[in-house]
Amino acid sequence: MKIRRLSTLENTFDADLKALLAFETAQDDSVDVVVASILKDVKARGDAAVLEYTNRFDKTNVNSMAELELTKAELNAALESLPAVQRVALQAAADRVRSYHEKQVMQSWTYTEADGTVLGQQVTALDRVGLYVPGGKAAYPSSVLMNAIPAKVAGVSELIMVVPTPNAEKNALVLAAAAISGVDRVFCIGGAQAVGALAFGTETVPQVDKITGPGNAYVAAAKRRVFGVVGIDMVAGPSEILVICDGKTNPDWIAMDLFSQAEHDELAQSILLSHDADFLDKVAASIEKLLEQMPRKDIIRTSLENRGALILVKDLDEAAEISNYIAPEHLELSIEEPYAFSQKIKHAGAIFMGRDTCEALGDYCAGPNHVLPTSRTARFSSPLGVYDFQKRSSLIMVSNQGAQTLGKIASTLAHGEGLQSHARSAEYRLNE
Repeated sequence: MKIRRLSTLENTFDADLKALLAFETAQDDSVDVVVASILKDVKARGDAAVLEYTNRFDKTNVNSMAELELTKAELNAALESLPAVQRVALQAAADRVRSYHEKQVMQSWTYTEADGTVLGQQVTALDRVGLYVPGGKAAYPSSVLMNAIPAKVAGVSELIMVVPTPNAEKNALVLAAAAISGVDRVFCIGGAQAVGALAFGTETVPQVDKITGPGNAYVAAAKRRVFGVVGIDMVAGPSEILVICDGKTNPDWIAMDLFSQAEHDELAQSILLSHDADFLDKVAASIEKLLEQMPRKDIIRTSLENRGALILVKDLDEAAEISNYIAPEHLELSIEEPYAFSQKIKHAGAIFMGRDTCEALGDYCAGPNHVLPTSRTARFSSPLGVYDFQKRSSLIMVSNQGAQTLGKIASTLAHGEGLQSHARSAEYRLNE
């Protein structure tokens, strides 16, 4: 296969890099038209519409929403049905994810000014959250852990999971992850109709305050459309990995790290930066050698040929500059002194430091969240976390003495804006 080779020494590098990173984020108009129609129907007809679309798209034959809701006993049975090694691994991952996210919990705070005015911030959890989980052949129990556990740590009262079950096919690992994570209710529905049910509420599915979790183009388009009615986590693009290597890591390891993202889908992006040209050649050779061993080799090949690159840089400092421009979802620092080097990184979803820290560990069990900003959005956004399921209310309790000072300031500024009622409201509190 032929993976793109770039060099910062070439005059065309900036344009070449921009072209490499280009990704059409606008949704397909035909998808959006279908999604708009489904959402409107679900909002109008509730359960009846959800049942109709579920039977049509998932090839099921159910007559009531009760048939599509799983009990806690069924979730626990799925957990018990797993081989011991899977059950232990799932629990270990959940424990690590929970331990990490417990450190993110925000606390309320106040302070009192000299005149007795009290100011602060009150932190509260969202009441109800909807979690979308892909179903059928795409089984991602890790996605359940990464979305559900932070919500529960935050104090969310009720977590509603939706997961499509095409041809009534249920995935035991996904249901087991729901049991371990403390999911409260699970409905076997998916697609835009599931997003609509969560966003608007139906006779059976309660309306949520926020929807998180990955899905296909129809799910992404639906989340875009319901944003504002409910909150959403993000509309994620294809998965990405950027590796910065000094040429001293086993090239097979680096090739496999690139594969680990490329195998997600044909649009995934895997990029390697190194100042060692010989090492880039070795990684290219490793890619050729290892590719045929991969069950998903066709997807990997297409991804690497269309969106991958091996890039020669002048030095590691230049690699850091390029990384900050790319703002990757996953960044591996396979170098000496990776922690010190990480201080040069301003924009990245997650930073994996050291030769033994492969990105795959972060996907499953390291502890930090694997729901990360893609498509250069790490320039302004962060990984999913407990803070996405908590909100902040400002606290203001002005003393009589404080009102004398603040009232005059507010009155002056309100008159300046031509808002006389604002000014008068503040002036009423003045003692004189």
